[in-house]
Amino acid sequence: MNIHQTKIKVRYAETDQMGVVYHGNYAQYLEIGRLEWLTALGISYKEMEANDVMLPVVSLSLNYKKPAFYDDVLTISTTLVKQPTASIEFNYEIHNSSGELLTTANTKLVFVNMKSNFPMRCPQYILDKLQI
Repeated sequence: MNIHQTKIKVRYAETDQMGVVYHGNYAQYLEIGRLEWLTALGISYKEMEANDVMLPVVSLSLNYKKPAFYDDVLTISTTLVKQPTASIEFNYEIHNSSGELLTTANTKLVFVNMKSNFPMRCPQYILDKLQI
């Protein structure tokens, strides 16, 4: 469906003593990809929150195939799995600059009304942007 690519450069602080990206940093890489996917659609997470909508992650799955290293330029490919309902799901692939597949991942997030703290349907303005 909708796919977006984001490039990031691995910072020294994201690695262990061997220069390998610490596994816990991949969740942040996925968040970067997700936020850039939203931005490319013209959706601001800040504006969503101003409209009392938040998107907590309810499921995260990672499959590490090869390590990423300090100073690598990574490409995060973020793909919408299906039309959002009360949740939105993404698949990810992270490649290095040589095109090697390093990681695959999946996240599921739920639309939550910040005032009631209850799940809600995907806002119509987001669905409208997906139709363009």
